[in-house]
Amino acid sequence: MHALEFIKQIQTQNTALAPVILIGPGKAQFGFEPYDPLLADRAAQAVVDRYIDPSMRDLSLSVFYADECEPAEVVKEAQTLPFLVERRVIVVRNAARYYQLSADKKSAPLYGLVEYLKSPNPSTLLLFISNKADKRLKFHKACLESGLLVECPQLDARQQRDWVKREAADRQKQIDGQAIDLLLERSGDYLGDIINAVQLAASYVGENPKITAQDVLIACSDVAEDTVWDLNDAIAKSDTEKALQALHQLLQYGKAPDEIMGTLNWMLESAYKACPESTLQNKSAFVTKNVTPLVEKWGYKKIIAALKLSTDTHFMMRSTGVDPKLALELLVIKLAAPIRRTTGRKRPAAAASRS
Repeated sequence: MHALEFIKQIQTQNTALAPVILIGPGKAQFGFEPYDPLLADRAAQAVVDRYIDPSMRDLSLSVFYADECEPAEVVKEAQTLPFLVERRVIVVRNAARYYQLSADKKSAPLYGLVEYLKSPNPSTLLLFISNKADKRLKFHKACLESGLLVECPQLDARQQRDWVKREAADRQKQIDGQAIDLLLERSGDYLGDIINAVQLAASYVGENPKITAQDVLIACSDVAEDTVWDLNDAIAKSDTEKALQALHQLLQYGKAPDEIMGTLNWMLESAYKACPESTLQNKSAFVTKNVTPLVEKWGYKKIIAALKLSTDTHFMMRSTGVDPKLALELLVIKLAAPIRRTTGRKRPAAAASRS
């Protein structure tokens, strides 16, 4: 099932969900990627919004990262009966790791999870989020036997236009066709970038209920404003004080925390695309030049970790009652922290002479 159809069903129909849901790549139109991470997050969020009472969140929602815990921990949690709630939701992120593990023998790391998937606990809703899929493997087959596959490819041109209209409507704005075309031209195909552009345009027009092409032209250049790049440079230089100053300045400009979060995500995604190891590329040489200091600070693996930290913070802001400004401050402090580099210790001269 396509993620858009899945989200619509969750929001408009009162049908029961399968006990296991695999959210992953899908077939995309030519020129588009098979997986959009933000679409996957929206699909998972739709389930959380429907089944999780915010006041009971600690009792009914668990989030795991497959690359940080053993599959047995997920199984144990899934088998636990709910307490004071009708159903529990477990979200397992980075589930692509499970495609790398064996399930062939009882001693294999994934054997227990695959066995659980054959007969899942009906009072637990288990969601796997994976940017990869392999239909040949036991994990994938077991998920489909007991549950549902939600496909999250990049949206095609028509779907992107509809998405922009909905995002604008959610902000009580109307946006005309010319403005949509210009916005998509500037944002690219990833939903994170598209939503960031809509947020910028909606904030720019203020109380005005309409977004025009001229508004998009002015507002979407906001991504390259001096303060945003000051924040970028301060993080790259590990200057926490200046990074927080830039963050507070953006808040003083009237930027909503959600908008700033989108800008940070865009910045980190742009740094990821600027890595030599990445298969993706920024469309703008200007952007690549400006995020290169982040690449030099972190490198490929640490940029992925920074993206994960940013995504977790955004999920927390949307799912809990945390103060969004405080969450942004903590994120910026963590991103601006100096990188610890280990160096070999020199042997004392006397010891060296004895060798």
